[in-house]
Amino acid sequence: MHDLVLKGGRVIDPAQNIDRVTDVAFADGKVAAIGDGLQGRDTRDASGKMVTPGLVDLHTHVYAGHTSIGIEPDPYALKTACTTLVDAGTAGPANFDGYRRHIVEPADVNIVSYINISFAGIFAFSNMVMVGECDDFRLLHAEACLQAIERHRDLICGVKVRIGMTASGGKGAAPLDIALEVADAAGLPVMCHLDYPPPGRAETLARLRKGDVLTHCFRPFPGAPAHYDGRVREEVLDARERGIIFDIGHGGGSFGWKTAEAMVGNGFLPDCISSDVHTLSEVGPAYDQLVTMSKFLHLGMSTNEIIRASTEGPANAITRPELGSLAIGTQGDASVLSIEDGAYTLTDSKGLDRTGGQHFRAHGMVMRGSWRSTT
Repeated sequence: MHDLVLKGGRVIDPAQNIDRVTDVAFADGKVAAIGDGLQGRDTRDASGKMVTPGLVDLHTHVYAGHTSIGIEPDPYALKTACTTLVDAGTAGPANFDGYRRHIVEPADVNIVSYINISFAGIFAFSNMVMVGECDDFRLLHAEACLQAIERHRDLICGVKVRIGMTASGGKGAAPLDIALEVADAAGLPVMCHLDYPPPGRAETLARLRKGDVLTHCFRPFPGAPAHYDGRVREEVLDARERGIIFDIGHGGGSFGWKTAEAMVGNGFLPDCISSDVHTLSEVGPAYDQLVTMSKFLHLGMSTNEIIRASTEGPANAITRPELGSLAIGTQGDASVLSIEDGAYTLTDSKGLDRTGGQHFRAHGMVMRGSWRSTT
């Protein structure tokens, strides 16, 4: 007898090439079995719904109450059935100890983190004040960042750097070079944010290594990954060949319909779909992970492709593949979802609307083998 069984759902686990109606069982906080007729002390009816590995939102900002950008992690997780949230560098070496103590450790949801190369992390991000943390080179202290990584190896999955006119005051690729040096010393990947140039897209991509993440990968012009006529840029195709990971990171200003339509139309699908949820984007146009995923239904990606980019893809990006699968013995995380029909207005970062006909909805999730209701 298992602790918990999700009965009769459409189990979609791209990491294991599973897509069939069956049961999923959990015991001792782990995935225990997948198959028909499973019995559990707690049984939940998943018929007519999808059961997937726990959704992983690769780009969030959850340093709530201590930074202007941070949202509360647990309410967001329950709303979206995301069992793992990846904080994309809200905290830096100066405040990572406190971030861990006050946010990560008390949270119910699993949190993995990039550490910001800037000593202060993202410290001035709001409607009223916007100062890029990489604008002042005095804050980019490689040794301080490396020491913080060594203190928090179990929690940190990589180094975050934000470059561009907004994030680094037009100082080019120098902050990225510092982040890469720290990441190389620590044996970790980099997640790179690129907003308005300088630096340019080609210059940035040329520096990234296999396993590094370019977030905001479907941003609108300027800096879009497609030519204005819709062709995918050569340096973007080359970067994918070299193993660079492309992450959506929707946020408030980093997703454009024209870009997305060109990229998907050319068969260039994102490796990871993420929300970049924070205090500004949670009120639109990103809203959350499920809304972001729904935009890719409208773009014509298959359900399985979208689930892969929200489970296996981000789990591999943070080098925790066990979080992106329902393989027996892995952490007992799962999401229960449906796709509902209806007319939905979906807005990009430029205010351009599309009408979607389908939308993802959360019905519940399993975290460490225990049921959590999202409704």
